[in-house]
Amino acid sequence: ALTDLGLSTTTLPTMFSVFWFHVREISFNTCLVQMYFIHVFSIIESAVLLAMAFDRLVAIREPLRYAAILTNGVIIGIGLAIGGRALALVFPASFLLKRLQYRPVNILSYPFCLHQDLIKTTVSSYQVSSIYGLIVVICSTGLDSVLLLLSYILILATVLSIASKTERVRALNTCISHIFAVLTFYTPMIGLSMIRRFGQNASSIVHVLMANVYLLVPPLMNPVI
Repeated sequence: ALTDLGLSTTTLPTMFSVFWFHVREISFNTCLVQMYFIHVFSIIESAVLLAMAFDRLVAIREPLRYAAILTNGVIIGIGLAIGGRALALVFPASFLLKRLQYRPVNILSYPFCLHQDLIKTTVSSYQVSSIYGLIVVICSTGLDSVLLLLSYILILATVLSIASKTERVRALNTCISHIFAVLTFYTPMIGLSMIRRFGQNASSIVHVLMANVYLLVPPLMNPVI
C-alpha cells in the first residue's frame, strides 16, 4: 500500500501545477527528483510482487514450516533489501543525467519525468547513461520477472502433485489475486515500452495515455484486487 501511494504521489506536484495553476514548466532539478522517485517506487513495486510470489511458494510447498521460514527477521530483511536495491540502482542513473548538458528549453514526451525521456533532451553523448539505464532494467524488473515466472512454475508443479482436486483448486485460488496484481503492473509497463520502441509515428495522446496508465492504474487497481 505504501509503495502504491508513493508511486502515485510522485506525480502529484506536476499534476497540481498544471491543473490548478496552469504551470506547464518544470525545473531540471525538480524533474530529476521526480524521475528518481518514480523509478525507485517502480522497482520497489516489482520487488514486492516477487516477495509476494515467494510468500505463496513457501505457503504452498512448505505449509507446516511457513512460520519458521518467514520469520519477522526474514520479512524485515527482505523489506530492507527491496528498498536498498531500488535506492542504490537508481541513484547512479540520476547522477549520470545530472552531469549531461541540456538545451535551455525542452519538451517532454510524457506528463512525468522518466529516464528515457530526459536522455532524449540532452545535447551531450548519453551512451553511458543509456547503457546504465538498461543495466538497471535488467537487474530490477527483468530479474524480478524471471524469478516470478520461476516461482509460479514451482508453485504449479507443487499444486499438480497434490492428490486431492479440492486441495489443488484451493491452492490455486490463493494465487489468483497475486497473478492479477502482476498482470496489472507488468502489462502497462510492457505497453509503454512497446509504444516508446515501435510507436514513433503514434499520436502524442497515445504516449501520454500509456504513461498515465503505467503510473496510475496499478496503484488504483491493487487495493481492489
